[in-house]
Amino acid sequence: MAVVSVLTLGPTQLFQAPSVYADEFDDKIAAIQREIDGYTKESGKLAEQANTLKNQLRILGNQKATIQAQIDQSQAKLDKLRHDITQNENKIAKNQDVLGDTLANMYIDDKISPLEMLASSKSIGDYIDKQEYRAAMRDTLVSTISETKKLKAELEKQRTAVEQVIADQQDQKSALVAKENERSALLAETRGKEAEYARLTSAGQSQQQKLRQQQQEAIAAALRQAGGGGNAVAGDPSKGGYPAKWANAPINTYIDDWGMYSRQCVSYTAWKVYQKNGYMPYWGGRGNAYEWPGNADAAGIPRGSKPKAGSVGVLYGGPWGHVVWVDSVNSDGTINISQYNEVNAMAPYEGMYSERKNVPPNTYATYIYF
Repeated sequence: MAVVSVLTLGPTQLFQAPSVYADEFDDKIAAIQREIDGYTKESGKLAEQANTLKNQLRILGNQKATIQAQIDQSQAKLDKLRHDITQNENKIAKNQDVLGDTLANMYIDDKISPLEMLASSKSIGDYIDKQEYRAAMRDTLVSTISETKKLKAELEKQRTAVEQVIADQQDQKSALVAKENERSALLAETRGKEAEYARLTSAGQSQQQKLRQQQQEAIAAALRQAGGGGNAVAGDPSKGGYPAKWANAPINTYIDDWGMYSRQCVSYTAWKVYQKNGYMPYWGGRGNAYEWPGNADAAGIPRGSKPKAGSVGVLYGGPWGHVVWVDSVNSDGTINISQYNEVNAMAPYEGMYSERKNVPPNTYATYIYF
């Protein structure tokens, strides 16, 4: 088999990337993720704010319609008052004319002497009736004019009050229109920002997708160079015992107990170390796969080039590197591994559990013996 010749390659020959390469990608990926998290959070805020602004605009529209209806009602009252005032002015003028005629007639009648009036009357009673009629007519007209003037004054007072109400309502309407215009402008600005954040988020996700593709290409290249290792299969339905709270959530939803994103290769292997030994160091913030050997060295955890069952295999290539759990070592020296998030293994899905059988041990640059 070609495996024999490949087995002569040492781990030093496989790993040529300087440490600065790892730091570069670590900083770059972390920065991009922070940007994406920030954009996503801001987009959510803006979307919520936009919905709130739309609701505010609907409320303002209802308030404006209510004020307009009140203005229309007040205007109708004012029109009625103006009509009533005109009618009363006409009544006053008419009654004044009548009173003038009556007073004139009374003046004419007053030029007639009582003897002449008595002589023209049919009787004493007729004379008394004429005198009383004249007095009653005069009193009635004076009273009518007085009452009409009082009514006119009251109507004028009501008209002034209604005109003030309309002025106040118009001011309220103007304030609502100004607020509505302000909210509309803010909504348009918010929508513009939301679109820009969405564009930046999309660009960040596109960049991350390129980096993920580089990572998968590095895994595939390492497998090819080492001589293969069969096809990846779904394997254990219990997913190596990986906790359901992480396994059933979307990828990167949670940070596990050791500072790793859920359903990533590092989270799964950290769990396997904990499952085997009851302890796994917390490597959050420096937990990319290519960082694990340096972390192990710093913690005094041994490692070497030969796989052991229950060890962690590390591949340095790609932006993040890749780690796998060594389930067992076969009699021919090949290994059986389990892992998370080798995308090409279960394409096109990310964050999937998979297993590989008969993998050449030199596929991985080093093994950590937790």
